[in-house]
Amino acid sequence: MQHDNGLGWTFDTAAENYDRYRPGYPEELYKTVFGYIPVDERSRALEIGIGTGQATAPMLRRGCAVTAVECGENLVQKCREKFGGCNGFEIISGRFEDAGLPEGVYDLVYSATAFHWIPEDVGYPKVYSLLRSGGAFARFAVRPCIAEDNAPLAESIESLYARYYYPFHKREPLKPEPFTEQQAAELAAVAGRYGFTDIRHELFRRVRTFTAGEYRALLCTYSDHIAMPDSVRLPFLDGIEEAVWQSGGMISIHDTIDLELARKP
Repeated sequence: MQHDNGLGWTFDTAAENYDRYRPGYPEELYKTVFGYIPVDERSRALEIGIGTGQATAPMLRRGCAVTAVECGENLVQKCREKFGGCNGFEIISGRFEDAGLPEGVYDLVYSATAFHWIPEDVGYPKVYSLLRSGGAFARFAVRPCIAEDNAPLAESIESLYARYYYPFHKREPLKPEPFTEQQAAELAAVAGRYGFTDIRHELFRRVRTFTAGEYRALLCTYSDHIAMPDSVRLPFLDGIEEAVWQSGGMISIHDTIDLELARKP
């Protein structure tokens, strides 16, 4: 399982773009979560890694109290601006691993495209300790992939990754593949090693379309892209933007959103 690789700081440098271009999550996902664990004005929820609040508003609309933990100061400030007037909302600045939180009180702990930054053997036991008996843990994430119906554009972009991205990060080229049902099942099963029961998973899919400039801005919200120096990142992004323009000026991204649910007995 991926955890903090030293790039977590990068998100805080792109708070505005992150808020504008990072996607929210489908309504069907929240219906599934709330069907698994009812949430209302009597509930307490904890969000791990709020970012700029892509997954926060649906929880607040249920009337529950939401405590969020976020280590990026710019992201914290953005969320205070967005949600500071909502009843029951508070945000703690710092890492989830270090945050002093009350044990055994939360009805729901959830994390949206953020829990992979936390070491498994730290994150799961702490979540378990924070939940009340019968409480639920929901982790979900967006897994984007360039639409397969535009193979020439995908090949052009992959050649740019091979030229700039992989050499800088000292990685072997890896062809992006859609996130699978088996991967979701394996990820969901991890919770069972830490005492959770009633483990479930579900996949949701959608398509997003971006202009060349919008797609460039989206890429500038990813930690491993932000971390590249200008001498590498700028020609890399210039090349991707030009490839999209050459392909008609638009790019379609197919998202798979995986949801894993687990319950504290």
